[in-house]
Amino acid sequence: MRCTVSELERLRQTLAKIGEIASAAGNGVADSDGDHDAHEPLADVPGCSIKALPKRLLLKAAKTAMRINPVNAPLRAPTGAGADLGVLDPLSIAVLTAKYWGPAPRRLTVSFMETTSADLRRKILGHMNAWTKTACISFVETSGTGQVRITRSQAGFWSYLGTDILHIPENRPTMCLQGFSMSTQDSEFYRVIRHETGHTLGFPHEHMRKELIARIDPKKAYQYFLTTQGWDKDMVNAQVLTPLDQSSIIGTPPDQTSIMCYQLPGSITRDGKPILGGRDINNTD
Repeated sequence: MRCTVSELERLRQTLAKIGEIASAAGNGVADSDGDHDAHEPLADVPGCSIKALPKRLLLKAAKTAMRINPVNAPLRAPTGAGADLGVLDPLSIAVLTAKYWGPAPRRLTVSFMETTSADLRRKILGHMNAWTKTACISFVETSGTGQVRITRSQAGFWSYLGTDILHIPENRPTMCLQGFSMSTQDSEFYRVIRHETGHTLGFPHEHMRKELIARIDPKKAYQYFLTTQGWDKDMVNAQVLTPLDQSSIIGTPPDQTSIMCYQLPGSITRDGKPILGGRDINNTD
C-alpha cells in the first residue's frame, strides 16, 4: 500500500502516542494521596524532556531572562575567532538566550497540583534544596500558588527551563514527577528530582554538549527513543542530538557523570560504550 506524506506523518504521530501511553503505563501514575506503589522506570531510560515555551512567548521570555540576569544575553564570538555573528534577528536572540536566575540569592516558592501528603512534600523539597549547597537558589513550599508547580499525574519527567517558569499560566504545572510517592525508591528521588530541579535552575542537558553528542549514532538513537519514550525524530533531535551553542556555556568541561546527563546505553553509541549519566549531584555540578 502506498501512503502519502501526510498519512505517514499521521502514522508516525499515532505510533509515538502509543509509545507515550505505554511508557506512562509502565511507570505508573500516583493516586491523589501518593500512597500506592509506583513502578520504577528503568535506569537507562531517561524519560525526561525540557518543556519549551510556545513560539509566541519566546521573545517575552528572553527579555525576562535578560532582565533577571544580564549574563543570559547571547554572547558574540571572541575577538579574532573569525566567526562574526553579525546582527541577530529578535527570534535568534530569543532562542540563544540562557535562562539562569543569576548570582543574587533567591527563594522560589513551590506548590503541588494534586493533594500530596506532608511527608512526600517534605521529601521532594528536601531533594530540590540539595542544590543549595553550591547554588544561591532555595525552594520553599507555599500554601498558595507557587512559582514552581509540581504535578505527579501527568506523563513523564520534565520541567521548563529556568526563568521560563514565570511565563507558564498559574493553573498549569512547571515540573512533572510522574508517579512519585513515598514508596518510590530513594535512588529515584536523587536521580530524577535533583535532575528536574536542575532544569528549573536553568541547566540544560549535559549530554547535549557536542563532545557527548558526537558519540551517539543518530539512527540507533531514533529507534531507541521511539521504542522507550515514544519520541519521533523531531523530538529526539530537540532533546538529544542538537548540541548546545558553545557561546552559551559557562561551566566545566563535558561531564558524563553530571546529574544533568542522561544515562544512555552502549547500544546507541558509536563505540558501544554507554554514556554513564549522573545519579546524584556531583562536584562539578
